[in-house]
Amino acid sequence: MQVSYYTVEEVQKMLGVSKSKAYKIIKELNEELKRNGYIITPGKISRKYLEEKCYGLVM
Repeated sequence: MQVSYYTVEEVQKMLGVSKSKAYKIIKELNEELKRNGYIITPGKISRKYLEEKCYGLVM
């Protein structure tokens, strides 16, 4: 079974950003999800949602 979340370290490597920037991105995306009624996991972001929001991200 594939894990359905990305961790901070994975986001950091995929986007080529610092750890603090990766945390900020995850926090912002999780806030969007929460406003739309989704349950979130702090410090992790849905794989599907991140891939949808980051244009050109090829996995």
